Amino acid sequence: MKLKKLIAPLALAIMLASCQKNVQSPDFSLSASKPAIAGKQVSDAVTQTFDEGFESATKTAYADASVTFTSGSWDLNNALVGTSTSDRKDGSHAIRITSTGQIGMNFNVTTGASTVTVEYAVYGSDGSSAFGLWVSSNSGSSYTQVGSSVTASSTTLQTATFNVNTAGTLRFQLRKSTGGSNRINIDDFIVNSYDNGTGGGGGGGTTGDNSNMLLGNPSNATADVSNFDNYLYDHTYYIESYNRDKNEPNWVSWYVGSTSLGSQDRANDFRPDTNLPAGWYEVPSTAYSGSGFDRGHNCPSGDRTSTLDANEATFLMDNMIPQAPQNNEQTWANLEEYGRSLVAAGDEIYVVMGSYGSGGTGSSGSATTVNSGKVVVPSNIWKVIVVLPNGNNDLSRITTATRVIAVNTPNINTISSDWTQYITSVKAIETATGYTLLSAVPASIRTVLENKVDSGN
Repeated sequence: MKLKKLIAPLALAIMLASCQKNVQSPDFSLSASKPAIAGKQVSDAVTQTFDEGFESATKTAYADASVTFTSGSWDLNNALVGTSTSDRKDGSHAIRITSTGQIGMNFNVTTGASTVTVEYAVYGSDGSSAFGLWVSSNSGSSYTQVGSSVTASSTTLQTATFNVNTAGTLRFQLRKSTGGSNRINIDDFIVNSYDNGTGGGGGGGTTGDNSNMLLGNPSNATADVSNFDNYLYDHTYYIESYNRDKNEPNWVSWYVGSTSLGSQDRANDFRPDTNLPAGWYEVPSTAYSGSGFDRGHNCPSGDRTSTLDANEATFLMDNMIPQAPQNNEQTWANLEEYGRSLVAAGDEIYVVMGSYGSGGTGSSGSATTVNSGKVVVPSNIWKVIVVLPNGNNDLSRITTATRVIAVNTPNINTISSDWTQYITSVKAIETATGYTLLSAVPASIRTVLENKVDSGN
């Protein structure tokens, strides 16, 4: 993570001091990303309220008691702070829960939450158990469950992501619901603040450097399930406008910098997204089988190689579109690699990709849908890349001289592998889609950038 993202020591000291005061019901409203803790890589592509690693305090008994960690006071009931070799943890501490125990905040998060992620695993050689996330919007007077329960069955830490998408003052609990005396470990409890749809980046209301939506919210997507064809969905490592009727994204937005890229191998674990709103169709990993179309990434695996969590996030099926193989494996792969080469050369890039229309031609011929009509085959696939030299205050550094690469390709299998043949202007893509792709950029600058046509090198 870049130094520009770190909290200054003085600010951190003030924040820690405030968390020690009135621990029964303080409001926690820090809106800055923090450095990795306990050896865990925290994505620099999100705006976090906090990442609690449970490293700063101890509790050695299961009896109900409150413990003050860095983020504030937490109640641990049938739960303790585990430090043994059998505890699955990042660093030296993790929460260990038994029976129908629970852990919960004694403080409020005032920034709302787009997502909550936690690391979990079974303790030692114990059997499996289930747990769920519960949220309160009235300072703990009552709680409702967020999404479905998660089953812990692995002795290796896994990541659970809960889509909260709620503004206002919130507090959270994790409740163990099954498994009897089996124990589970919980670590790295991350709250990503709420994006109200006004163009805030990275799931937060405040747009900051390296956030996934620094350029803005192209379609004014909102995190409201009633807005089902323009649903703002924060996947932590990218943000998208999801279309429930097409069962694919309208657009996906993300950041790529040096900390986004590492040595993580391709996970290749295509899978349905079980965190979609209740009742929505979960596209299976086999949805495109036999169709002649690839499972084409929007946010590519190669742009998220810093950690396993980051890479696996790109293989959710709601990050995919049915893409002609030649388009996906040649033209688009070459464009993606070019973007990463810019980062390797000392730039950072902000990317928005999407698709529109209906009807493409894959290796088995033309089609308008796949998966028995459930997933639309787009006619066109586009991408916009804003290129900046590494630095601070990224949004303010976008000027009329900033390089902007806009590409719009037909979704056909006879396409050239040379992506530069499909360079266009941002304005042309906006005309085709109805979006405003650089909405966070001042209008006088945006107008110039929208009409630029890049040279391709």
